[in-house]
Amino acid sequence: GMAAGGARGAAAAAGAARGAGARLVLVAAAALLDASGRVLLASRPPGKALAGTFEFPGGKVEEGEAPEEALARELEEELAVRVDPGALVPLTFASHRYAAAEGRAPFHLLMPLFACTEWSGEPRGVEGQELRWATCADLERGDIPMPPADGPLLGPVILAMQSRAGEGGGG
Repeated sequence: GMAAGGARGAAAAAGAARGAGARLVLVAAAALLDASGRVLLASRPPGKALAGTFEFPGGKVEEGEAPEEALARELEEELAVRVDPGALVPLTFASHRYAAAEGRAPFHLLMPLFACTEWSGEPRGVEGQELRWATCADLERGDIPMPPADGPLLGPVILAMQSRAGEGGGG
């Protein structure tokens, strides 16, 4: 039995070396899709990491919280909109390693992205963030600066936007 245990230990050690102790950060984000098939992006505030880039709104999932609950809470805090956690539909996810930066240890971001098509209230940048309703064309042009984790989410988001625009018949 020793040899098998040793191999498992070696594999675990190799995995740890690869991850180099980066902690896992779970962040839930939303693709708010309006009836005309646009998606809401929010700017990262000045002074925060990746300031000036546009991201899908959301935030950290706290201990003991479901991702959908965390997201509903964050959307209310950041955008002053109310969403029903049960109406958030899993769309895609990002898995991205961020290297160490000024005074910050490296971490690995795991970010489920939920599609949201129903909310109450008009989204506004409660925390001073700039909001932007982006079209498929905006996203496909690639001229909106985004954090590295958000870029790979765009394929599934654009498909969701297109199907939404098709259903709604525009306007």
